[in-house]
Amino acid sequence: MSEQTLRLVEQSSLKTEVPEFNIGDTVDVHTRILEGEKERIQIFNGVVIARAGSGSRETFTVRRVVAGEGVERKFPLHSPKVAKIEVKRSGVVRRAKLYFLRDRIGKAVRLRERRDDRETKPAAKPAKVKAKKEKAAAST
Repeated sequence: MSEQTLRLVEQSSLKTEVPEFNIGDTVDVHTRILEGEKERIQIFNGVVIARAGSGSRETFTVRRVVAGEGVERKFPLHSPKVAKIEVKRSGVVRRAKLYFLRDRIGKAVRLRERRDDRETKPAAKPAKVKAKKEKAAAST
């Protein structure tokens, strides 16, 4: 009974549109900052190195290097302070947590980019096969 009540209370605080991003993706996190009466948006960009929790308690950790120093921030996914999350680049990773990036420096921090060229490759292949068949038929 209490679990259902918790789920109902949690449902009201969840965001309806959460962007799809994974560990290893480079993201821009737009955060609302209150300075006295004024509100402004600050952008924190970096690589998502971890996701944890579920429901309204879900968080993600973003890491970037500023002036040679590594900076990590944890953001609650469903927080009203997080205005927007933009995925800039998708990385290919084989781990759920990328804590090993903390020990790396310079170019070793880079991750391979996930590319979706699958639509263009199959179209190019049949044209090559067709050209080879025509060439073989012309030579006989």
